[in-house]
Amino acid sequence: MEAKRVTGNEELRPGEAALSSDPTPAPAVLYFIGSIFTPWTKREECPRQGAIDGPLCRVEVAAPWLAALAGIESFERLQLLYWMHLSRRDLVLQNPRGGGDVRGTFALRSPLRPNPIASSLVALERVEGASLFVRGLDCISGTPLIDIKPEHCPRA
Repeated sequence: MEAKRVTGNEELRPGEAALSSDPTPAPAVLYFIGSIFTPWTKREECPRQGAIDGPLCRVEVAAPWLAALAGIESFERLQLLYWMHLSRRDLVLQNPRGGGDVRGTFALRSPLRPNPIASSLVALERVEGASLFVRGLDCISGTPLIDIKPEHCPRA
């Protein structure tokens, strides 16, 4: 019988691998798994929402997570989750673009949120080692990456 390493309450399945130690948690108790590099350096430059035919951007996955990219190249679209690290986190009411239509933060897609997590559906152009080249982002260059998920996983 094969021995299985137990991490927390979860057992590893055959073929799975885990890090030998836990990553150092960020203040939000999230693991930043990489960084996103785009043409934009200021919030005002970012598009309101990413476009699948937008500029080519690079997603750099950190070394401990490289094995997690296995098979990613077979997907045309990915969902990227990222941390809008420069956003205010204290607004409950917002006035989008100063237009006078005040709304609650949860009624908006604004980057100003208590937990500034963003999500973009992107087109995967190619994979080169730790770099994913994608189109469809709307964030500032250097934005921390939280997670990558295929748009559709046939085994789920």
